Order: sequence, then C-alpha cells, then structure tokens
Amino acid sequence: MSSSPDGPVPPLGVDAATLPSRSDRRGTPPVPHVPFGSLPAMLTASAAEHGAATAFTVCLPNGMNGRLTFTETDRAADAFAAYLRAELGLARGDRVAVQMPNCLAYPVVAFGVLKAGCVLVNTNPLYTTAELQRQYADAQVAAIVVVDLFADRLTPVLPALGNPPVVLARVTEFLPRHVAGIVRLVQRYWDRALPPVPYPATALADALRRGRAQLGDDDARRYWEDLHPGDIAALQYTGGTTGVSKGAMLTNHNLLVNCEQMLAFVGDAVRPGRETVLTALPLYHVFAFTVNLLGFHRRGGHNVLIPNPRPLSNLKRALENHPVTWFTGVNTLFDGLCREQWFLDHPPPTLRAAVAGGMALHGSVAHRWEQVTGVPVVEGYGLTEASPVLSFNPLDGRARPGTVGVPVPGTGLRCADDEGRTVPAGEPGELCARGPQVMAGYWRRPEETTAVLRDGELRTGDIAVVDADGFVRLVDRKKDLVLVSGFNVYPTEVEEVLTAHPGIRGAAVVGVPDAASGERVRAVVVRTDPALTADQVRAWAAERLTGYKVPREVVFTAELPTSPIGKVLRKDVRAAQTAAPLPAPQAGS
Repeated sequence: MSSSPDGPVPPLGVDAATLPSRSDRRGTPPVPHVPFGSLPAMLTASAAEHGAATAFTVCLPNGMNGRLTFTETDRAADAFAAYLRAELGLARGDRVAVQMPNCLAYPVVAFGVLKAGCVLVNTNPLYTTAELQRQYADAQVAAIVVVDLFADRLTPVLPALGNPPVVLARVTEFLPRHVAGIVRLVQRYWDRALPPVPYPATALADALRRGRAQLGDDDARRYWEDLHPGDIAALQYTGGTTGVSKGAMLTNHNLLVNCEQMLAFVGDAVRPGRETVLTALPLYHVFAFTVNLLGFHRRGGHNVLIPNPRPLSNLKRALENHPVTWFTGVNTLFDGLCREQWFLDHPPPTLRAAVAGGMALHGSVAHRWEQVTGVPVVEGYGLTEASPVLSFNPLDGRARPGTVGVPVPGTGLRCADDEGRTVPAGEPGELCARGPQVMAGYWRRPEETTAVLRDGELRTGDIAVVDADGFVRLVDRKKDLVLVSGFNVYPTEVEEVLTAHPGIRGAAVVGVPDAASGERVRAVVVRTDPALTADQVRAWAAERLTGYKVPREVVFTAELPTSPIGKVLRKDVRAAQTAAPLPAPQAGS
C-alpha cells in the first residue's frame, strides 16, 4: 500500500458488523440515517461545510486545467436554478436534459437542475440524432443543455419536440481566460470541432448572468425547500430487462440513501475533505454520477474530471499533477492503463483505493493492477434501477476475488427460481434486490414497472450465487443486454435499425466475448439482397447508432432460429456464435 502526503495510509475497510454473519447470511445491517430531505439540501450543506476547498478540477490532456470550489459550484448552481425557473418559466418536476461530457459545467448544470426542483435527464453527448429523438420525446423534456461540440445533432430533433429552449455549454467553461482562449482557438481552427448552431440557443455564461440577476442577494432555496424525499430527481435511461430503453425514476431519497449506504460501508476509507478521486468515467453514467459526483461531494472530496479518457494518455497529466487517492473505473480502463508504459513507469504514488463497476472485472486484470500500483481493485455490483449500488467488496483485505461483495447496508439480496422461490445458499438463481435505493419505477411504463418490481422487490435479470457468508457471485445475465466497456447495448434497438435496411429481412444481435471491451456486438443477418456486404451493414448502422452500439461483426445466415410463434430465439443465436469463431469473409460478404 502506498503512502500519502498526509502520512501513512490508514487501513481501508469496514467494521465486521457491516458484513452478514455466517449464522444469518440473509441478514443486513439497518438502513443508514439520511440527514437530508432532498439532494439540494445535501449539496447546500456540503458547500457550507467545505466552502473554499476545491470541489472540481477539469484536467485537459496537455495539463491545462481549471477548478471550482464548493462555494463557487453552489452559487453557480443556484444561478442556473433561477434561470430555469424565473427566466425560462419551468415548473417543479419539469425534465431538463443534460448532454455533455465531464467538464466544470456539468456539476453546475446538474446541481442547478436539482436545485430548481426539476428532473435531471442524463444523456450521452455522443448519441445520434435518432437516439436523442427517442429519449427526449419519451422524457418530454422542457429544456436541453448541450455541449457545443455536439450541438448540431440537436438540429433535426428540436422541431419534433416543440422547440424547447436550449442552453449551449462549452468544455472550457470556468477555465482561466487565457487557457479557455487557447483551447477555443484549437477547437475552432485546428480541430475544426465546433459545428454551426442554426437554432436559437443561450450561452451558459449568459444563462448564469441572468439567473444571478433574478436571485439578487438570495439563494435558490425557494425552489427546492418544499421538495419531498419521494420526488423524482433523475430519469436515468436504461435497457431494463426487456431491451427497450426506458427511464428509471430515481427519487431524491433513492440517490441520497445510496450515497449513505456506500459511505457507511467504506467507513473511514473516504476521509472527509481529504480524498481526490479521478473521474474518467462519464458523469452521465449512473455509476460515476452517484459514486463520484454525489458520494464524494457529500464527503468533501475533490473530483478530477477527465473530459475524454481516450486515448488513455489523456489521463497522464491528471495523475502526474494531482494527488489521486481514489480511482473508479471499468475492467477495460484498468486493463488499458496497465498496458501503458508511462503508467507502468510511474503509477500514482498516493493511490489508496480502486473500485471497479459497470462490467465484470477480470481476475487477471485485478492481479495485474495490484502488481503495478500496490493497491487492490475491488468490485461492486449495481444497476441503474438501484441508483445503482447493491453490493460491494470490503476494502480491508477481506474482498473475495470473483465476487461482487456483500449487500450494502439496508439492502436484501436473494436468489430466486423462475417461480420466485428463494433457492438455497450456493445455488444459482435470479438475483432479487430489496432496499431503499430501488427505483420508483419506469417513467410512463407501468407494465414494464410491474414486470421488474414485485411487492417492492427488484428482479435484476442477473443469475447469481450467494455463498454461506453472503458474498455474491454473478453467474450469467438472464437478460440479453450486451456490455461494451461498461456501456449498455440493447439488442432490440440495434435490430430495429438493421431491419430497417431494405436489403435485410431479419437480424439477431448478441454479445460475444472480447478481451479488450468485455463483449463486442455481433449481428447475425438474413439478407434479401445477395450483394449486400458486411461493411455496408455496418455503415448503415454507424449512421444511426453511437459507435459502441455498431456491430463489430456481421454474419450472414439463411434463417434465424425462431419459436413456434415466430419469435427469434436470441439465446440460441448467442450460443451458436460464442461456440464458433467468426467465419472467414466470403465473396459478397
């Protein structure tokens, strides 16, 4: 274990009381006390407690950076809340889409949406126009905040949405003026990365000025002081168990209690006001949103934001220039860093803990990471519908490789058979979760909600085994979700895009193992046009889907296996494709 500038690193871990005992493997400690009635109350309290300490630093690949203190973030968020409510006339509960990468504008805008009493709709800024159209129409967004680098993707979407107001943010927001000027020149003239914006939009800086004028000497408390813990705070879109993208309704209490559950579990491992966490995972992803953004903000932690972790050399200056003590990531990120010579030569000397989530952590990667850094990487488990954390491995040396740990406080996990009956310890079954972090349901989808929430218990769709000591081991996924570097790919969505091609009669999309990304997307296609090639199919998909959803491989077949009622048996397709290597390209393929 490394040493920190503050002296010897204290032991990481939890008291034994936080683990289920052998005699009561189903038992869990009580739900931690949540001292706040809403997320804005927590954010305001953190700002009051930590004030002038640095809350967020954005670090660019060349080492240029900017920062915001807790107080600065809080005041800017108040101004944005006032802009939404007083200037735009939004009402409590209105949905506001936020479409931007990790940058200083993100916490200001996200916290401002919450302080306005509105509902945050996190959105991948790389989404295609079609993907934005589906999500924003479903969420019925009342306003959109988009980063200028990808603003052109909104152009064809806005009319269908009724032309909601748009706020234009920059990656350079809140950077020192000379740094921002240099970056903007590079973006505009060297990279040519700033597309034209042909629709009316308000610059974030102008929105904040107008919001401050509305506030005067007051804060934004009047917009959120009557929020209820059960009010929806965020719509976090997920594939759920059916493959159809839908918004998980996460309440203020869901997110607050999940922060408290994590912090109670890790105990003193997250030292108040003394941790620096490297945030390379996107904040629009629920893992980084809850763990990095909300959890560390609650404890007065310093978030070092990476706008784009690709290539991995983009992390080099951040690790060199900041005393990173915590690192959260996915398997591919840990694996990739351990292949970078600069990282092998100079691993972060202040690192105290590394946490993996979002996808399965490979044992070989965990072993290599500990060899390189001297710090073990421990794995947890969760899903969007649970805000997301359900289980976590202890940080004090009692972690069990190959498992996702034990339930966090206040969480009950059990494995059930197809009839919902609890299976004996050590036998596989569908993992079912009960706890205060479980979502309120899916937005505008009561039937989908009923399918996964039964008497308040969440059917995760994952097959797992719980051992005699309460440790959970994932066996397989019951649902057809494909995980590419921790990101969800929903086969139904990809299949719909493929079958819209005039030369394709049918398609089945499955995930196959991939050493680099965990899984890769493979499409098995029935074509009506014999001249159609795999490259043409991929090009069709690339025009309509974000890059990680585009099939890496296309296999042509005469027929797809179907059930008696004509439903494609994706499980049979997956079994055949994972058992056999990709066939060599043939003429016309």
